[in-house]
Amino acid sequence: MSIAHTLIAVALVAAPLSQAPTVPPSPDPHSPAPASKADHAVKHAQDNAGGSSQAFMMHAAQGGVAEVALARLAKDKASNADVKAFAERLERDHSKANDDLKSLASSKHVTLPDAPTKYATNAKDKLSKLSGAAFDKAYVAAMVEDHQKDIRAFEHEASAGSDADVKAFASKTLPTLKEHLQQAQQLARTVGVARATS
Repeated sequence: MSIAHTLIAVALVAAPLSQAPTVPPSPDPHSPAPASKADHAVKHAQDNAGGSSQAFMMHAAQGGVAEVALARLAKDKASNADVKAFAERLERDHSKANDDLKSLASSKHVTLPDAPTKYATNAKDKLSKLSGAAFDKAYVAAMVEDHQKDIRAFEHEASAGSDADVKAFASKTLPTLKEHLQQAQQLARTVGVARATS
């Protein structure tokens, strides 16, 4: 075949390829996914309330809802009168804090979750299967652990938060959380949960 024939053959093969519809390139698995409406909503909330403070409010809301749900469970299932009284206080105090947080979040155009985390839901399910002294011990141990975590998160927000109003909320709520922890640690000794009193 001559060079001329070869060039004609190449041209004939190449022509249909050049007219073929273009196929969009495969998405790069390492590139970020397109932003959804939910992503835009979170970004909007972060722009209004500051990223770390917005995340703090979301976590605090979920924790507060969980505390109230567990307190209501303890009011029904606890066998120790002091544990029942403690649960009543937690329900009252965390309900008030939840209302204050909702009001604050609304002023920042942030929509808070109204359900606890899956982890908290699982913890409630496990507690609901216990009764008597076993329930009292498990509930009080959970309250010690939860309040230790809460205090660390609220202290961090109070000192390093990105929004002044959210920092003020964290600072105002901290003393109550510390009282809850102290009371939970005392109850832990009463019901025999020594490992939870540190």
